[in-house]
Parts: sequence; structure tokens; C-alpha cells
Amino acid sequence: MSVDTLQAPAHLTDDELRTLDAHWRAANYLSVGQIYLMANPLLTEPLRPEHVKPRLLGHWGTSPGLNLVYTHLNRVVRARDLNTLCIWGPGHGGPAVVAGSWLEGSYTRTYPDVTRDAVGMARLFKQFSFPGGVPSHVAPETPGSIHEGGELGYSLSHAYGAALDAPDLVVACVIGDGEAETGPLAASWHSNKFLDPVHDGAVLPILHLNGYKIANPTVLARIPEAELDALLEGYGHDPIHVTGDDPAAVHQAMAHAMDTALDRIAAIQHAAREQGAAERPRWPVIVLRTPKGWTGPAEVDGLPVEGTWRSHQVPLSAVRDNHQHLRQLEDWLRSYRPEELFDEQGRPRPEVLACIPEGARRLGATPHANGGLLLRELPLPPLESYAVDVDKPGATMHEPTRVLGDFLEHVMRATAERRDFRLVGPDETASNRLQAVYAASGKAWQAGTLDVDEHLDRHGRVMEILSEHTCQGWLEGYLLTGRHGLFSCYEAFVHIVDSMVNQHIKWLRVTRRLPWRAPIASLNYLLTSHVWRQDHNGFSHQDPGFVDHIMNKSPEAVRVYLPPDANTLLSVADHALRSRDYVNVIVAGKQPCFDWLSMEQARVHCARGAGIWDWAGTENGGEPDVVLACAGDVPTQEVLAAAQLLRRHLPELSVRVVNVVDIARLMPSEEHPHGMTEFEYNGLFTPDKPVIFAYHGYPWLIHRLAYRRTGHGHLHVRGYKEIGTTTTPFDMVVRNDLDRYRLVMDVIDRVPGLAVRAAAVRQRMEDVRLRHHDWIREHGTDLPEVADWTWDG
Repeated sequence: MSVDTLQAPAHLTDDELRTLDAHWRAANYLSVGQIYLMANPLLTEPLRPEHVKPRLLGHWGTSPGLNLVYTHLNRVVRARDLNTLCIWGPGHGGPAVVAGSWLEGSYTRTYPDVTRDAVGMARLFKQFSFPGGVPSHVAPETPGSIHEGGELGYSLSHAYGAALDAPDLVVACVIGDGEAETGPLAASWHSNKFLDPVHDGAVLPILHLNGYKIANPTVLARIPEAELDALLEGYGHDPIHVTGDDPAAVHQAMAHAMDTALDRIAAIQHAAREQGAAERPRWPVIVLRTPKGWTGPAEVDGLPVEGTWRSHQVPLSAVRDNHQHLRQLEDWLRSYRPEELFDEQGRPRPEVLACIPEGARRLGATPHANGGLLLRELPLPPLESYAVDVDKPGATMHEPTRVLGDFLEHVMRATAERRDFRLVGPDETASNRLQAVYAASGKAWQAGTLDVDEHLDRHGRVMEILSEHTCQGWLEGYLLTGRHGLFSCYEAFVHIVDSMVNQHIKWLRVTRRLPWRAPIASLNYLLTSHVWRQDHNGFSHQDPGFVDHIMNKSPEAVRVYLPPDANTLLSVADHALRSRDYVNVIVAGKQPCFDWLSMEQARVHCARGAGIWDWAGTENGGEPDVVLACAGDVPTQEVLAAAQLLRRHLPELSVRVVNVVDIARLMPSEEHPHGMTEFEYNGLFTPDKPVIFAYHGYPWLIHRLAYRRTGHGHLHVRGYKEIGTTTTPFDMVVRNDLDRYRLVMDVIDRVPGLAVRAAAVRQRMEDVRLRHHDWIREHGTDLPEVADWTWDG
């Protein structure tokens, strides 16, 4: 049942109310100042046009509500000595969060030149959305933030990710009512069914309904309150309402709501931790209704502003040119009575600071928002303990991800007490052959269970929900607060989080330039059930383009690996889990795959990123006539099968086989840290010989990466051509011209002199492809010479 806290008795004393209101007014003043001013920060003289920035940028509408939350979080953190992190969903309200951190001193601690006085206030104002300054959003530069406000929808999943395995942490999460309309946010309400009140912290959602987006009303602000309550209760929450526009009444209501919510959270955790309560709790949520642009101009140019969409960004937009706007801005700023809030030197007065907690309890100083400070090395086992034996290439087969699953089971077991490693994925852990982890940890689950269920565990650290957005948000929040993890996903559907990973990469790129941000564990993807082996699902599940998306991003922050077998997958995964501040994408198959390299060979090959497999070619110490290159497990098999056909049918041909694990190696060294110099590239691929490249994904990516190479004109790439269906494994490569017979034909077509001399061999290859077409339609299986193929090198 919801609680309307405005009907609750007031319990703040007059002094408490006065100091809370002083802090809130100071934060509002600083927020407006950041949007508008570049001089005269304390209004010690009448406001003139030259005091105002030439370009007015920022978002006022949500800022007073965020300031209210910051003020009241300060009160409860100080009173209860809470360990608290706040996720600011309406992240475009950057002025508010910056204002709060400046008032508490954490901003000056981070940026000593932005002092807590008039000089520092002037710098604070001018730098906001100014060339050489700081962004308008809650960004990596903002102390206390783990959440970029540039894109909406991820706040609540980030909050739950931060709370996982942090039992003493309370994560407040302000959700804007515009953000609440997004799909990722809607799905993330279900995270409370996965939050363990014993081992995890608590999340306190604060749904901020100020009524409008940029130009339209918001859905949740316009539906009847009973309908909103039914929605939130259906999600498993007990709503507590705070509604109003009178500051004194809202302060009283917000204080009561905060205390009520935190008392309920404490009771839930006590019942689970001390009394063994096993029933899924109903967690509180605060519904905060205040006007958009509260305390700002009520009307501008005869049009209503406060409480409307017109207050979303800059309510007074012509301050430099319009004298009336300039006077309105000055009146607006003076309405906060800055002389009561700051002394003559611009320092906040004691009553403004009375509610602020101390040290690391301050919202802008919590180490949970700088997760690298809390990060510990993962206890990874020796790879030899899980490597498969390879006496000679291609003699045995394993499912690479199943081998990796055994390795991850060790990691999960080794972190059982520390609880700082999680495996997330959309209902695919077992499908992706990683089910060995269940021996160390079950699947997190707080909802009902049936006898037929398997591996569900109230305290589990495997996270499965059929929302890639929520998986991504959980893991990002977990990593940003100092832990480790892996996201396992079907290759085709990881695209759902394209935009989310883009924001995370931007975050990493910026934090690399902030010396006070400690490196965090990398965001690691394992993409499997990939394009070439979708025997059950077909065309809808065939899309290898996530790699293209990632390779468009900041070279310093992204890495893509295509291990060709089980041991190289182990080596790459070990490297990724040890790395910091990257997004690592690993593409590997789950179906039986030939074992090509021993563990020692795999380590060396992965360290190189690309190398010649001399055992697979026929160079005999001379210069090759052609280079067969490959990246990915299925392309590697097809290239080796093609090399075997060439050895049999054209034994005089000198063939070099090159395998690429790290796709960025193809780039020039000046464009990517893993790129090759021109000398290295030419040594591997030659500057003038034909290169037939079999690639896992869309072929034009290889051309784009290598377009500046001397030998690019001799490069011919085969890959996925967006042709798919439910068919046999080999038919998929035939349909996309990636098969061994087509690769042999490509060699014949591109090596000078072979077109005539090897015409009969080419015809034979074409005949096999035609026979394949008829065979699978009659038998439903691949040709025996394909299905039973083995490497005989």
C-alpha cells in the first residue's frame, strides 16, 4: 500500500528545516550559476551581459529535484552513518550533482583549483559546458558518478549492479520520468527478483515525476496515481509518495519518506541476515512529484515556464541581448538569497554545510564511485590445469566454451568468499556450454521456485534474465564499483546493447585521462552460438556485426579476439579477465572444434595476435605464391581444409597460412596500439602476393582495417554476406562462399598463371560444390568428405 508522506506528521525541527532548505537553495543557486554565469558569481554588482556566457547550455528543469534528493541523502547519510552511492538517472542534470559535490568539498578535493570560495565558484561556473571545461551531463569528470547521463535507460540496472555483493551499501537511484519510458529501464525493475538481501546491498529507487520530457508530457506522470501504484506494486515495490511545490512541506515529506524507506530496508536486511527470512521482500520506492524547473522563472515572454516543458533546458535564452531576460535572471538568482548562503569570500556558511556527511561518506567521495580503488586481482588458475592436450594439430576435438566453462567454474569457486566475480547472460549459460559454473554457484533468484527448476540459488552469482540491456547494466554497475565479470551472449543478439556499450566505451576513454580515476576491470564479452553454427535457429540468429560496431570505437579502449580453438580461447579469456579499462570482445564457438595448438603454442600465438602456422603451409623456406589467412574458428577450419586440398592437387604451389586472433593487428600501428608496422605487416602477408582471407564476419571490415596497406590491392576477403537459413553447417559456408572449395578456386583465380594451368582443379572444386547442393537436399547432412574431414598435415 502506498504512503502519501504529505499526510504524515512533520518531524523536522525548525533548525533542521532551515539548514536543509539552505543547502537546497545553495545547490539551486550554484546550478543556475553554472548554466548562465562566467563572472560576478556572488552578484556583488548588478548583472551585466558580459557576466553571462555567450553560449547557454545545460538542463535546468530536472536540477531542483536532483538538488532536493542530494540534500536529503546528505541528511540521512550523516544521521545514520550510511555507506551510500547515488545513481543520477536524469544525468543531463549535471549542474545539480556538480553543485552538491562542490558544496560538500569533494569537488575541490578532486580538482584543487576549483576552491570552495568566490574564486573557485567563478571557475565552477565558467567551466560548465564551456570549451576546455566539463560536460553538461553527470559525466566521468563528476566526483561520485558511475553513470553517464548522455543516454537514458540504464540507471536502475546500474544501481542494482553496484549493490550486488556489497552488503553494507545503499544505492539510491533517481529515475527521471522520461527515462522511465525506455525499454531498458522498464525491464530493470525486475532486478529486485535477483537482489539477495543477505549478501547484496539495497537499492532505493526514487522515481522523479516532474511531468515533462523535452517537449511532451511523461506517461507515468499523467496516469492516475492508483494506476502508478499498481504498476510499482506489480514490480514488487511499496511506493512512498512525496508530492508538492511548497518547499517547507516538501522538505518535511521528503525527510519522512527517506526515513521510512531506510527503516524498511534495514528491517528487510535484518530479517534476512539475522532471522533467516527467505520470502522475497517488497522493497520501498519513493515517488517524488515536484514541478519541472521548480523555483525558476514562472513565466518568460508571456508564456508559462515553471512546471512545463519550457523549463527543460535554458528557461531564459536571450539574456545577453534581451534586457528583460537579464533582469529576470538576476531576480531568479537573488531569489535564493545568496548572501545568506555564502560569506563575503564566497565560502558556504555553516548552516549550508550542516547536513553534509564527512570523509568517504560524502556522495562525491565514496570509493564505490571510483571502483578501481576497491578492485582486487582475480584468483585465476594456471591455464595448464584446464588446457586440452594437443600432441599434433587437428587430431582431437573439443567444444571451446565447455573447456572455458571449467576454467570459469574455478574462478567462481575461488571467489566464493570474496564475492567479486559474476557471470551474466540472457538465459544462455548452459546453452553456451558454460554450465560447469553451477558446481560453484547457482543462478541468482529470489522469486518462486518449483521442483522442476535447476540451479536456482538465493545466493547465486550467475545472473540470467532475458534482457540483454539488464545484463549489460548489471555488469557495468558491478565493474564500475570495483568487481569483475563476464557477459556471455548469443552473437546475433548482443547488438541489442550496441548503444549501451558505446556509452561505456566513452566512459572508459574519458576516465583514462582522469588521473584520480583508478583503472577498473574490463568489460568482457563472450559471443558464441555464432553465425556459422545456428543449425537450430537459422537466419534470425545470424549476425556477426557486433565486431564491426566495436571496431568503430576508441582504439585505446576496445579489443576483439577470435580464438580458433579451445586453448587459444583459454589464453584470450585469461588475458581479458586480467586486463583493465578495456572492452574485450571474444568470439568463439560452442560446437566441437578441432584442437590446433598446444597451450604453450596458444600462449605464444595469442601474444603475437597474428602469426604464420608453418605446419599448415607449404612454403619450404621460400617465398609464398599465395597467403591463406583466417580469423575465427570456422574460417580457420575452412582455410586448413583448403590448404590440404592445394597440397594434394597443386603440390608445387607455395602456400603460407596465417591465423589472426587479434583483429586489430591488421590496423596500422599509428591507428591502434595493437596494430602492426608496415614492415611487420608485409613480413606476414607480403606486399605483393595474393592474400585470400577467410573471415568470421562481414568481409568489408577486413578491407577497412587494411585499406592503407601496400598489398591491399592483392587482398581478397571471404566472409558472411548476409545469406543464411536453417541448414547444415557446411551449407552455411557454401552459401556465403567461405567454403574450402571456393577458397581453392580463389587461389587459382588470383595466383598468376594458375587460371590456365589449374583449370581442371578449379572445375573439380566447382563440381564438389554442385554435388554438395544436391546431397544435402536428399540426405539432410553434409557430404561425407566434409562431415568426416580430418587434418592430415
